[in-house]
Amino acid sequence: MKNYPHSNLFDFESLELYKKSLDYSDFVYDLIIRFPKEERFELGSQFNRAATSISLNIAEGYGESIPLALRYLRIVRGSVRECLACSTIAFRRNYIDELKYIESRTLLVELSKMAAGYKKYLNRKLNK
Repeated sequence: MKNYPHSNLFDFESLELYKKSLDYSDFVYDLIIRFPKEERFELGSQFNRAATSISLNIAEGYGESIPLALRYLRIVRGSVRECLACSTIAFRRNYIDELKYIESRTLLVELSKMAAGYKKYLNRKLNK
């Protein structure tokens, strides 16, 4: 993750899940550049919105009530799946190579597991 000059962090910025989601968003931006021009505005735009949605929903849900935070995590899970579908389509259309496709899947699995762990943590906190 790129470091930025700042004096204070917002609380959600310390979450590894959030940091990894930003890394994935950077990864997707780099992938989309390789798409054919006509697909940058079609599939590429959808892929970018889905990847960005992961970080945005983690940030938005953090610090809210636990039920609301869990709702945002469900949206995160949907965005992860959407990114998987976009990367699969991009691979099938030969917009990305097999190595980038595998890398995308690997990063998405990691994000999915981290989100599931965070969800379990919040559920335990809710049920205390």
